[in-house]
Amino acid sequence: MIEYLRGEIAELTPATAIIECAGVGYETSITLNTYSALQGKKDTKLFIYEVIREDTHQLFGFSNKQERALFLLLISVSGIGGNTARTILSAFTIAELCEAIACGNEKAIKSVKGIGLKTAQRIIVDLKDKIKEIGGDTIATAQTSAKIDNDVADGAVAALVMLGFPGGAASKVVQNIAKNNPTATIEQVIKLALKEL
Repeated sequence: MIEYLRGEIAELTPATAIIECAGVGYETSITLNTYSALQGKKDTKLFIYEVIREDTHQLFGFSNKQERALFLLLISVSGIGGNTARTILSAFTIAELCEAIACGNEKAIKSVKGIGLKTAQRIIVDLKDKIKEIGGDTIATAQTSAKIDNDVADGAVAALVMLGFPGGAASKVVQNIAKNNPTATIEQVIKLALKEL
């Protein structure tokens, strides 16, 4: 099992990071929180959760152990897979998600695409006590303020498509968000879009 990867960031998108270690490039699926933490860096250390099945070999990368621990709790809930857990972690900061679970805020959790009322309730019931171990500390994220331009909008749409959303719907939602939040960063646009799609 891979515990972490330390190396050069060869490629970075809001959904994936390719980390080069000793000449080998490892593609890791990441959350928006990790994407924010990696922006502007040349090298990184990503904590890894490895999925090996007959039909897939996937690495999930996290900028800190706290986010990985929360990911592991989420995938322990019946009906939550790796990609759904990553989408949930991209829609909230660690502190926001811990608070939503601790307070039993079904509405907030249900706002994430693919999460229905029953799944939201199951997350709360299963994780309410376990969440105390994670705590509600926020990840320090480097948010760069930039005007919404075509690059930000295109990047947000591309990331949403990589997360499995239809391009047309993603584009429409992103354009809407761009009008109402002209100074939003790409991470903020994607987080808002995840709650609307």
